[in-house]
Amino acid sequence: MLETLIDRLGEPVVLFGSGLLIGAVFGAAAQHSRFCLRGATLEVGAFAIGPRMLVWIIVFATAVSVTQGAVALGLIDVSAARQLAATGSLSGAIIGGLMFGAGMILARGCVSRLLVLSATGNLRAIMTGLVVTLVAQASLRGVLSPAREALARLWMVEGGVGRSLGERFGIGSGAAAAVAAIVLVAAVVAAFRRAPAPSHVLAAIFVGLAVAAGWIVTSSVAAVSLEIVPVSSITFTGPSADTLMGLVNERYLPLSFAVGLVPGVFAGSLAMSLATREFGIARFGPDAPMDRYLIGAVLMGFGSMLAGGCAVGAAVSGGALLSLTAWVAGASMWIGALLMPLFIPSLAK
Repeated sequence: MLETLIDRLGEPVVLFGSGLLIGAVFGAAAQHSRFCLRGATLEVGAFAIGPRMLVWIIVFATAVSVTQGAVALGLIDVSAARQLAATGSLSGAIIGGLMFGAGMILARGCVSRLLVLSATGNLRAIMTGLVVTLVAQASLRGVLSPAREALARLWMVEGGVGRSLGERFGIGSGAAAAVAAIVLVAAVVAAFRRAPAPSHVLAAIFVGLAVAAGWIVTSSVAAVSLEIVPVSSITFTGPSADTLMGLVNERYLPLSFAVGLVPGVFAGSLAMSLATREFGIARFGPDAPMDRYLIGAVLMGFGSMLAGGCAVGAAVSGGALLSLTAWVAGASMWIGALLMPLFIPSLAK
């Protein structure tokens, strides 16, 4: 069926359509579930496991269990994914992760949360997201790229076995999927006991499924394609930067999974906010100072490019592959986010 679809529409259209659809599911589900790494870290910082933390666990466990389950069953091959195959940077994962986590607290949301909130009428999120995107582009190819490259070279790790937690510690895909499934069930039971809306729990599962679907779709297209197709899933900093620069510099954007992802997330979040009557204009104010958001945006833009992805791209999508650098980056984001309120107590709200 996939080969027939590719023959009729072409790989770019299939990938773009997949990114658009998966992005819409992610956007709608993330908006309804309140999926947010910042919210989860604030609950942990308050020594509590609340709804936000449980939602994050459900998302992560779903992404890992489904992705690793598909690998164990031989349905997909993700060995060519950048998070596993390419040379990685542990120094970048640590330093970039710490910067991203701190910036996420200052800006009151990670990159994915800012994109989701942008579609609900949040002008703060739109402005902050644009700055994140510009800094990320400068860090990837512009004036900040030498600094990023210098920090990344401090501690490199070879691709392949060197970046795979499964290979390093002898963890099979089936075992990883089983453990993640057990964690998922436990988190769902705990979430229902803490009385969040049942639909929020279901939406969290769909966020994790969207991440796994990205790996499944791109891997499946790459397996039957005569061209080189990047095996990837949901991530936001890089695609947002490429999409924005493409719109500024080019008349036409080459279609790809990443190009479809950003507008898909925006459309899905917008539709959900309108359906639930949560759309509303939010501006900067005394309780939401612009300078704090912009500093957070700069930290996230540079940090995400150094760490190899944002809170979703590295911590969830990369984590679902059992990528060493992704797990280190994710852990560093948590640490950076937990430490920030210690310096500015007002941020722990």
